[in-house]
Amino acid sequence: MEDLESPAPRAGAAEAETEAGEADRPAAPVRRRGRTAGLIAGAAALGIVAGVCTGYVVQAGRPPTRLPSLSQPVLRQGKGDVPLLTAAEDRQVKTDGDLRELLLPKPRGARDDGTGDDGWMDLVEYATNSEHPGAAFRYDLQSQFRRAAVTGWETGATYAVEIRLVQYHQDQEAGAREHVKDQEAWVGSKQDTDSWPVPGAGDGMAYVHHRPRTRPGYLPMYEADAYASRGDIVMEMWITDSKPVSKEKIMDLAKRQVGRL
Repeated sequence: MEDLESPAPRAGAAEAETEAGEADRPAAPVRRRGRTAGLIAGAAALGIVAGVCTGYVVQAGRPPTRLPSLSQPVLRQGKGDVPLLTAAEDRQVKTDGDLRELLLPKPRGARDDGTGDDGWMDLVEYATNSEHPGAAFRYDLQSQFRRAAVTGWETGATYAVEIRLVQYHQDQEAGAREHVKDQEAWVGSKQDTDSWPVPGAGDGMAYVHHRPRTRPGYLPMYEADAYASRGDIVMEMWITDSKPVSKEKIMDLAKRQVGRL
């Protein structure tokens, strides 16, 4: 990488340095080829030509050499049945399809909370929903963000659920697993928070926060959340309510969403 602070080289500087270097370098001695050296080189050339002609004459008198066959031996097919995965058993068939179909369906009677007009979130929208959008954008870009599907609903006066499935390319690193580790390190450090592993997810954790969030002019809101990864997909889930959210509610939703992955 060029040093942007260093001045550009002056025109002709490189040529001057080259000429100076060549002037300091000792000159190679000039050797005369001489008549004797020329005679020896000519005799050697005549010997090579004579040897080549003799080789052609000898080869012409021999019978032609048979070339090996170009055909290859027939390989026998192995015996036994090869197990094939059905579309239902192949996880990649699911995750490469419509990611929105893997989200939990809205409960009957629940209201749409308007999260994501078409159920998708691009990188800008996903990062904007973070507390630090600039840092989140750079982090997800470096982690090879691919796409995110989102759903959410409301029931009653204050109960709300939001679920996101975030997918990473993972060509160079395990972006999904690293994302979950970072989220859990941050969420788990909050005060008055209990946590439990999510069954069926090796790195999944569910959290219940006993201290509500408060904002002027709004009701205090309690929150519970869960995070887990399956392959290249991260599950993020939040439940908010004006009253404390139970462990049973967040664990039930988290287990069912992980099961769909």
